[in-house]
Amino acid sequence: MLESASQAIPGFEGGLSGALNILILLTVLTLIPAIMLMCTSFVRFVIVLGLLKQALGTQSLPPPQVITGLAFFMTLVVMAPTLDRIHAEALEPYQRGEITNQMEMWNRAKQPLRDFMFAQIDAAENHSALFMMLNYRGVDTSEPEKLTRADVDMLTLVPAYMLSELKIAFLMGFRVYLPFLVIDMVIASVLISMSMMMLPPVLISLPFKVLLFVLVDGWTLVVGSLMESVVAHAPAVAEVVSTGAGP
Repeated sequence: MLESASQAIPGFEGGLSGALNILILLTVLTLIPAIMLMCTSFVRFVIVLGLLKQALGTQSLPPPQVITGLAFFMTLVVMAPTLDRIHAEALEPYQRGEITNQMEMWNRAKQPLRDFMFAQIDAAENHSALFMMLNYRGVDTSEPEKLTRADVDMLTLVPAYMLSELKIAFLMGFRVYLPFLVIDMVIASVLISMSMMMLPPVLISLPFKVLLFVLVDGWTLVVGSLMESVVAHAPAVAEVVSTGAGP
């Protein structure tokens, strides 16, 4: 069926192998959203922005589409150096014919992503998840100083990176949440002292939280802090996994 479908494409003479290439290409295209979630800072951004929305207590504002869209474009900005490396080191040589093997192109394309993910883990010193995954897969981590990045394959690196991003996101979300929690507690204490216990504290604290957030230019501060927390220019090296962390 694939062969007949490929032959039905105008100007297509690739036969079954060409049809399989098309099938692989379509499969890769369907996995792009998952790759965006797993190998970029999108998870960090969308979680922190979601916690900020909850801290403000504005219910459905901003809409989920706005939060997701903002996180997506922030991801594009911070991932630009990595995407440029992928284009220069893998896509351009493949288009020029310097690379004919698709597996070699994949190996070149994944290296910038690996450098980016390792850079985030190293910057946050979240090596515990990485060693946990290595231990589960039977890798000896008793001497971490002898482990190199080449010993960590993508199947181990990606979940370890996601665990690191989740930890970073919730820590940043806590710091964002804290000032709004203080406002809620102060408003609740004032209402109790005035014997106005039937009045919902959220109804009174919401305008104060929005006012405070606007006065300090909160969106710029939060987005700027999020983007600065990402090590955008990951070095193209394959060094020791960790210099001081243990399993």
